[in-house]
Amino acid sequence: MTVSSSAATRNAVVFLAVIAGGAALLWMRDILTPLALAVFLAVMIDSFSRVLIQKARFPKHVALPTAIVFLILLFGLSVWLVAENSAGFVDQLKTYAPRLNDVIANLAHAVGIHVAPTMGDLITQLNPQRFVGAAAQSLQNFAASAVLVLIYLGFIIASRRGFSRKIVALFPQSIERGRAMVLFHRIRDGIEQYLWIQTVTGLMIAVGAWLVMALLRLDNAFFWAFLIFLASYIPIVGGAIGCFLPPLFALVQFPDSFVPAVVLFLALQAIYFVVGNIVLPRMQGDSLNMDPTVVLLSLALWGALWGVPGMFLSTPLTVAFMVILAQFDGSRWIAILLSEDGDPQVAGAASDGSSSAIPTPSTDTQQKVADGDLKS
Repeated sequence: MTVSSSAATRNAVVFLAVIAGGAALLWMRDILTPLALAVFLAVMIDSFSRVLIQKARFPKHVALPTAIVFLILLFGLSVWLVAENSAGFVDQLKTYAPRLNDVIANLAHAVGIHVAPTMGDLITQLNPQRFVGAAAQSLQNFAASAVLVLIYLGFIIASRRGFSRKIVALFPQSIERGRAMVLFHRIRDGIEQYLWIQTVTGLMIAVGAWLVMALLRLDNAFFWAFLIFLASYIPIVGGAIGCFLPPLFALVQFPDSFVPAVVLFLALQAIYFVVGNIVLPRMQGDSLNMDPTVVLLSLALWGALWGVPGMFLSTPLTVAFMVILAQFDGSRWIAILLSEDGDPQVAGAASDGSSSAIPTPSTDTQQKVADGDLKS
């Protein structure tokens, strides 16, 4: 099997471009991460506003402000829940100190250590004062990033009106304009489908986990369930956090018996197994069309580049890159490797067997795009 020099050169250029792009993403992470989060929030707001228009029959000029207010209230409620339950959780940790010492002593005796250290000894050895500065700096960076995300979001929402005119100026021909909008809608639909699936499955897991923890009378059951729901947006890693942390605190709350912790661990494993292997595949179907190995690799890659925000955005970003790469002959092979079935399509995409993944837009679509009707 021979490979032409032009194809080898093209693939080499694509490979080098990918490496250079990754270096640029790492170098500009402080700038691009807030922007990516703002775009992600803008997609959520746009999706909810369109649901209000189509399902609830809201007027167009009312749907967008309603979606923005709803998102702000939801964000504020989330912050309040975390702050309120965290305060109670910290207070309960004071009463957990003797129980923690008992758990440490039992574990130490189990491994052959006769003189077990206490929780105070471990804290003294860890010297938590050295982490205070780093924690304070992290909180300061988080606050600054949150403000920057909101600023970006405000400008993105304000610039929506000029989007149609920019598209018309970039693509004067109606057919090219229609193809660009089909590509944009395909990326948007893939991200929306991912958000919907993660939200529904996350709620299933969180409700099931809360019921089990409530039956076992685990302290702060609602707080743990809420954290499990948030962690569900991180593929793979979120499930590990939800499975292991509550049983560990069950060991502390019930030091006289390992039964509640074991029962909680097995119940959480069963919930994650049912949702992850039965419910999630049925909901996903072929909508995202991403190889499971690629999901894991994208989580590691975006986490290394952008940290925790990259983990949250790993799957939507990979979906967008897969759709974009599929449109060019030089990079289509990368999209094929990223896809699950070798046909890099996203939700609703029909495979016509041609080299381009973007179908020719219909006459109605071309007319809407030509008229500047792009906001929907």
